[in-house]
Amino acid sequence: MVGILVIVVLVVVAALVYVGMKEDRTRDPLQERLAQFGERDMPESLEDIELSLPFKDRVLLPLMRRLADVVVRFTPEKQLETTRKQIELAGMAGSMEPTTFFVMRIGATIGLGLMAFMVFFVLSKNSNGLVYVIGGAALGYFFPVLWIKSKISKRQTNVLKALPDALDLLTICVEAGLGFDQAMGKVYEKWDNDLAVAFGRVLREIQLGKLRREALRDMSERMGVPDVTAFTAAVIQADQLGVSMTKILRVQSDQMRVKRRQRAQEKAHQAPVKMMIPMVLLIFPSLWIVLLGPAVVFLLESGVMGKV
Repeated sequence: MVGILVIVVLVVVAALVYVGMKEDRTRDPLQERLAQFGERDMPESLEDIELSLPFKDRVLLPLMRRLADVVVRFTPEKQLETTRKQIELAGMAGSMEPTTFFVMRIGATIGLGLMAFMVFFVLSKNSNGLVYVIGGAALGYFFPVLWIKSKISKRQTNVLKALPDALDLLTICVEAGLGFDQAMGKVYEKWDNDLAVAFGRVLREIQLGKLRREALRDMSERMGVPDVTAFTAAVIQADQLGVSMTKILRVQSDQMRVKRRQRAQEKAHQAPVKMMIPMVLLIFPSLWIVLLGPAVVFLLESGVMGKV
C-alpha cells in the first residue's frame, strides 16, 4: 500500500510539473478577462438593461418606493420632520429617509402580524389567537421606533466617551499653532468614530461656504448631546468676541474630564443597586439550594418531615 501511494503521488507531481511547464508564460490573465468583457454584446434597449438587473432592483425597491410615496401622502408633515430628526440623531441621515422608515414600520407590522396569525391561529388553533395577532402587529409597529431610539442612545454615548479626548487633541493642536479648523481636521484624520465624522462634516460644510458658527450649531443639533451643545456654544462665543481659542478649549477640556469622572462615579454608585436583581433572582436561590438542599434530604430520609 505504501508503494502504491508513493507511485500515485509521483504521478500527480509529474502531471502538475508538466502542466506548469506547458503553460504559456506570455499569457496575461488580466488582459484575457478584459477581452471577455469587451466581447460582450451591448444591450440594445432599455428593456434589456432592466432585465439584466437583479430582482431586488427591478421589483422590490420600486414597490417599496411607491408604497413609501403613498404613505407620505397620508402622513402629517410634523411627523415626517420628527422622524427626519430622529434619523439625524441616529447618524443615518445619508442611508435612510423618513419614507423608508415608515415602510419599515408597515412591513414589520404586516410581517409580525402574519407570523402571529400563522403560529397561533393556523398551527396551534388557539382560541385567543386574535389577541396574539394584534399583539404581534403592535410589536412590529413599535419595534422600528425602539430600534432607532437604541441607535440614538448608542451614538450619544459614543460621542460622550470620545468628547474629552477629542477636546484634548484640539487643545494640543491649537496650542501648537494650528487653527481651529485644522485642529478639527486632525481629529477627523486620526480617529474613526461618530464625533470625528461629525467634525469632518463640519469641515466640508465650511469648505462649501457655510459659516463656521452655523456649521457647529447644526452639528450640535444633529447630535442632541448637552456637552457638545455647551462646547459649540463656547466656541461660537469665543469666535464672536475675539477670545483666545486656546483658553476656551483648555477650560472646556478640563470641564469634560471632570464630567466624565462624575459620570463614572455615578455609574459606580448605581452598580450595587443594579446587582441586587440578579443576586436575588439567580444567586441567592442557588445558594439556598446548595446550603439547605442536603439538610432537606437528610430530614426527608430521617422521617421527620414524613414519608415521601
